[in-house]
Amino acid sequence: MAGHSKWANIQHRKGRQDEKRGKIWTRVIREIMVAARAGGGDLSANPRLRLAVEKAKAANMPADTIKRNIDKATGNLEGVHYEEIRYEGYGIGGAAIIVDTMTDNRVRTVAEVRHAFSKYGGNMGTEGSVAFQFRHCGQLVYAPGTSEDQVMEAALDAGADDVLVDDDGAIEVLTQPADLEKVRLALEGAGLKAEVAEVTMRPENLTELQGEDAARMQKLLDVLEDLDDVQAVHHNAAL
Repeated sequence: MAGHSKWANIQHRKGRQDEKRGKIWTRVIREIMVAARAGGGDLSANPRLRLAVEKAKAANMPADTIKRNIDKATGNLEGVHYEEIRYEGYGIGGAAIIVDTMTDNRVRTVAEVRHAFSKYGGNMGTEGSVAFQFRHCGQLVYAPGTSEDQVMEAALDAGADDVLVDDDGAIEVLTQPADLEKVRLALEGAGLKAEVAEVTMRPENLTELQGEDAARMQKLLDVLEDLDDVQAVHHNAAL
């Protein structure tokens, strides 16, 4: 089953993350704290926390920093309380956007998100206004050149829902959110390491944007991603 080009978007995102390594740590720490508060500090019993810790290690976060923030979240140390809030809206050409945040001040966060939408050509929507256009799923992405047959066999044996080959040769493996880690470990056991492994909101259909519209949409997305309280931005624009 063919998908749309994804690799360029992933490389763009990874490049921006490399430029903003300190911000990546901030986002991962928030994810660790929320995951630990929701599901406890035991990695073996908390898949979401395990995934957050994997992200922290990939960002070269020291083990004592990881442990300290788990302890804060589970009550062993005093820490800030973060809550998760999702905002929805429309970008250039009616493209759908979902903005996931973690914040200790929802008044500040909604004001910043609304300002970004309005200043850069988007419109903030109400809850549920665009979420129906996305699929909540686990997603693993493998670089162009990875063996499609090998990924397909290992992924389906591990219980993945689907394997998609994008136009640029990248391979996506889609899972139920709760099955992401099981499938990731199975593929790693087969010698296949994903460039991206995350629970995400994947668009069901794409809105094609070109030229000036694509540039304006990318600017809006970049501004939203740069907001301090934003953890992730999902969209259905094909740029």
